[in-house]
Amino acid sequence: MPKQERAELTRTAILDAAAMVFDERGFQGGTLTDIIAGAGVTKGALYFHFSSKEEIAKAIISEQFTIWTPPEDPDLVTLQTAIDLSHGMAISLRNNPRVRAGIRLVIEQGTFSTPTPDAYRNWIGLVQTCLESAARQGDLRPELDPVDIATFVIASFTGVQISSEVLTQREDITERVTMMWRITLPGIVPTRRLHKFRPEGSEIGEAGEVGTAGEVPEPANGVSRS
Repeated sequence: MPKQERAELTRTAILDAAAMVFDERGFQGGTLTDIIAGAGVTKGALYFHFSSKEEIAKAIISEQFTIWTPPEDPDLVTLQTAIDLSHGMAISLRNNPRVRAGIRLVIEQGTFSTPTPDAYRNWIGLVQTCLESAARQGDLRPELDPVDIATFVIASFTGVQISSEVLTQREDITERVTMMWRITLPGIVPTRRLHKFRPEGSEIGEAGEVGTAGEVPEPANGVSRS
């Protein structure tokens, strides 16, 4: 096996093991010893790729928010794109340890020595892009600021997924995301345009989920992979 390919497999094994550890125990509870054991690598191999536990955590966080990018044509992005993306993320939170760990670490990163708001900013920015497109298409109430609504949507989703985790181990997360949009849409979309949108997600969006690097499905309504 070529050296570069072997190194990439080792890095992936470390991130997979770290995701399992952080998903189960959080950043503070997980240790490098746990990660090394889970990955089946040596301490030297781990430190070849990452200088610290925090660097591993930030790598897991960053991949969750660099997968999705809007297409160059803004007309291909709609409010339904944001709805479908939230449902895809919800499915991934239920099924994918890398995504679960990434979201948990975003919430817990106040314990990092150098926390970064980039994860939230990237996600808010993506929803903002969808809402700005919706405004141009007449699907957003004109008195509303897309930045404010995007910030609200991300805060709402964060609360929804946490409450779903605590109450049902995320078994009902898609239903809760649907409820979030069912409550939100009438407040941000002109009444005459409400019929265009499905708070439960489009047929394509329902089937997709946000994956990890190398495992990213094509989402609905024009959002492309980076």
